[in-house]
Parts: sequence; structure tokens; C-alpha cells
Amino acid sequence: MFKQRSRHLQHLSAFAVMSILVFVGAAHAQTAPETLRVVGYYTSWSIFAPQYDVTQIPAAQLTHLNYAFANISESGECALGDEYADTQYPYVDGSLGNMGALVSLKAANPHLRTLISIGGYTWSGRFSDVATTAEARQHFAESCVQFMLDHGFDGLDLDWEFPVGGGAAGNSERPEDGDNFILLLQALRDQLSTLRNAKGEPYLLTIAAGNDSAQLALDWSRIHPLLDWINVMTYDMHGMQDGTTGLNAPLYDDPNYPNKPSIDRTITSLLALNIPPDKLVLGVPFYGVGWSGVESTNAGLYQSFARLADGSLGLGYFDYDGVSSLPTGYLTYWNDAAQAPWLYDAATGTFISFENDASLKAKVAYTHEHHLGGVMIWDMSMDDDKHNLMNAITAVIHGSNP
Repeated sequence: MFKQRSRHLQHLSAFAVMSILVFVGAAHAQTAPETLRVVGYYTSWSIFAPQYDVTQIPAAQLTHLNYAFANISESGECALGDEYADTQYPYVDGSLGNMGALVSLKAANPHLRTLISIGGYTWSGRFSDVATTAEARQHFAESCVQFMLDHGFDGLDLDWEFPVGGGAAGNSERPEDGDNFILLLQALRDQLSTLRNAKGEPYLLTIAAGNDSAQLALDWSRIHPLLDWINVMTYDMHGMQDGTTGLNAPLYDDPNYPNKPSIDRTITSLLALNIPPDKLVLGVPFYGVGWSGVESTNAGLYQSFARLADGSLGLGYFDYDGVSSLPTGYLTYWNDAAQAPWLYDAATGTFISFENDASLKAKVAYTHEHHLGGVMIWDMSMDDDKHNLMNAITAVIHGSNP
């Protein structure tokens, strides 16, 4: 059941709102909004918590839907990640599993194209192995294309986290992973290039890309020609490792917090590598991050903390519905330089960086201004029951900004 949005989420200074509206209006004059992709990730485990199944996805507001994740088997093949969730979970219309329900969702929304995302943070451990020889790459590529066809997807989304380090402990890693990553993409592209779907459309190949310096150092001049687009994970830009609170997905640099990541810094760096702007899809989070035991200076922003907050998604993380239903006592603050909001409750010393209407509209306007390929959402289940965050995105894309 939808919980009434707390008043603290509705509060924003008139100056901040006006700044967003002017910015959005200027961006609309520069590009055609209908060219933007709207790519949503949907995770297999969403059926368990927060009990968000495929039928709840606002498919009319998406152009593409990425299903996360397929795993990599010991034999180096694309494999089901969760057999029950993927192919057995019973839907009321008779569809079996999320994959069966996605086929039904596409039938009801003919404009929608779906991709199977492979790997993710938890299941990237064998990417280095399947990329290491020509034979392994060929075997993996053939298996993934057959997996895609068997389950009714329109493309592959490779989510290797990460080909040059920084992934989960225990992942296979090799010094040549950066080059082998490109060869693996080439093998996948070669397999896909000979195929067309029933509508005569080519199958898609995309990746999810990190935002740190190691990922930016990959040879993008060889990577981007192989891809239809790149989903840039422009979030998780501040975490516990930084030692202070901070903003999860700041659009711009904050001069009060120099030399830290921002969306603009990441996108500018990628554009400087001559990646076509329309191949960059800007990632936006539908979740927030929070800390407790935070000092009240600067309403908790960039302050020390005692621990991660108890969030609706677990320790340190909140979905938007969890943020919307927080008890009274939280106030909303706006960082005009970073174009990002946060919440702070002085009584409990809790700080939460999150997204709201204004920050998402600013991000979509940024994609217009820089002629990017669209926006990507992680993930669809984290919005509230009325799709308020999704509505904020599509309001700008379709040219209305209530």
C-alpha cells in the first residue's frame, strides 16, 4: 500500500525549484526529447523483497528493460542466476518466472525491448576466465546468444565489475583483462551481427560501466564501436570508505568538497575520449544511502559518522518508498552546486543522500544539454507505489514539467 509522502520530501527552496525549471526549459530547446533512451534495470530478487514483480513495472515509460542477472557457469557459459525466480515463479496470467512475464510484458508493450544483463557485482568472478582465450570467448559468446534467444530477450548487457580490478574479493583477475574485455565484446558482437529478430531488428549489445579512474583508462576507442550504448553507473560516488557523509550521485562538483567524483566529471572525461555522446546513457539511482551518529554541522553534510544507518533496504541503504515514509523530524536540504538533495534529522543524527523530483529533472536536463543517449535507472523496484521518481524523469523527457 502506498504510504503518504512525508512533508519533508515536498519542501524545497523556491530558488532551487526555479533554477531547475529554467535549466530544464533551456535544455528542451536544444534537442528532441523523444530520442532519449530510458533504460530500467529490474532485478530477479525483486519478487522476494520488496515483492515487486514484473507486472508492476511501468513499461510504458521505458524504452528498454535490463533483467539482472544471468550468471556464468563453471563451464564458461551464460546460465540462469536464480532458476526459481527466472523461470518457475508463477504469475497470475500463467507466465512462469520473471523471464516468462517479461515476454508477456513486451507483448503488451510492443515498443519495449529487453536485454539480459550478465554478471553484476556478485557474479563477475568468472569474466576473466571466459575472456582469456579465443576458444573461451567464442564458447561464452555462443552460449549467451543462445540464452538470449531461448528466453526471448532483444540483446545482451555485459556487466563485468570490473575488467581492470575493483570488483568483489575472490574474482579471477589478470593483467590483460582490459584487452581481453574488448576481445570478449568483439566475440559477442560477431555472434549478434548475423542475427535479426522477427521484426527485422538487430540484437543489442550494451555494457554497464564504472565511474572510477581505472574504468576511464580502458581503451574506449576500441570499445564504443562494438556497443549500441554504454550504461554509465554514475552513482555510488560516496561511501563509507570516504570517512564522512556525502552525496551519492552529485550532478556537479561541489567546490566545498573538491577532487571528488561527480556525474559531470565522469561524463566530461568520457566525452573527452571521443565516445559519441548518444552512446552514453547516464545512470540515476532510485535508492539513497544513509549514515547515523552524524554531527549537526552543515546539516550533516561532509561530517563524520558513527555507523551506517538502518535503512529500508538494509544497513546503509533506502529505497524511495522508505525515504518517503520516514518519521517526522527530517528536514530536506539542497546543495545548489551539486544539484542534489539530502535529509538530516538532528534528533537522531541521521543523514540520507537520496534523489527527488528536482535532482532527477536536473539530471535528465543534463542529458539533453550534452546530447547524451538517455538515462538508466537502478533499479525499478526502488521507486514508490505511485512511480514518483519515474514520473519525474518522463515529465522532462516528454516535454511537460508540472
